[in-house]
This record gives sequence, C-alpha cells and structure tokens, in this order.
Amino acid sequence: MPNGSSESGFPGEPRPNETAHLLDALVGTWTTEIVHPLAPGSTIRGKANFEWLGDRSFLIHRWEVEHPDFPDGIAVIGRGDSGSEWAMHFFDSRGVHRVYATSFRDSQWAIWRDSPGFSQRFTGVLSESGQLISGRWEKSEGGATWEHDFDMSYRRAR
Repeated sequence: MPNGSSESGFPGEPRPNETAHLLDALVGTWTTEIVHPLAPGSTIRGKANFEWLGDRSFLIHRWEVEHPDFPDGIAVIGRGDSGSEWAMHFFDSRGVHRVYATSFRDSQWAIWRDSPGFSQRFTGVLSESGQLISGRWEKSEGGATWEHDFDMSYRRAR
C-alpha cells in the first residue's frame, strides 16, 4: 500500500515491539550519582525515571541533576534498525540534541554516538540484584583516541 498504509488502511499502524522486554530492566525510578572532573572531590546527585510510552513503543528517560552546572533532560528510546539496538534521541536543558544508539543485553547497557568532532560512549553494568547500574562515559574529540569523561551510577529507588 502507498505511503506506509497497512491493509487496514490506517497509515502508520503500530507494529509490535518484540524486543521491548530487553529494556525492561531500566524501567523504574533511580537515584543517580556522577563523579565528574569539573566538580573535583564531590558527587553530583540526581534522579532518573524510565517509563514506557503507549504499548511499549518508546522508552522515555527523564533526569534531573541537583548541581546547577549539569543539565536536566529527556531521552526518547525507540526501536532501531536491528532487533537488539535502539535509537536514543537526547535533549537537555542546555538546548543540546544528540542522537545515540543504545542496547541492553547480558546485563550491559551501552550507549554510543560516533560524530565528527565529538563522539561519546557509555558502558553500564546492571548488578545481579538489578538494583545498581555502574558505568562510565568516555569521549573522543578527534575520533582516534578515547578518554574517560566521567563515572555515573544509577541506584534503583523503586
């Protein structure tokens, strides 16, 4: 059918998300801690929430940070081109918008973005209890060398 119409005639009819269960480990409310070189000797605290939109079509990630120099934001995670990878659209209170790829498998959460001039990647590991994600962000400004950016953890609040 033309223009993405389905047999029922409804354009854009929702498709079931067969891999949504892979992100279920993130759903809930978390407290966050960031250890960042821009705030030496301190831990930057915040909170984050992950919740499904609609029939598990998109995972919404909202966060707030208690330190005024670090942005609050929202990310919308939706199905990507492969069955175990998603696209993550990131927006923050600075007006920054970035598009990342993300995956969650074998208790490891990965987020990455390869972009000329500034690439980033995050690797977080979910504890066996499912109550803690310990991770680190890395950055690359030229694409050839990666360096530690900051550490970040999520502790399940509920």
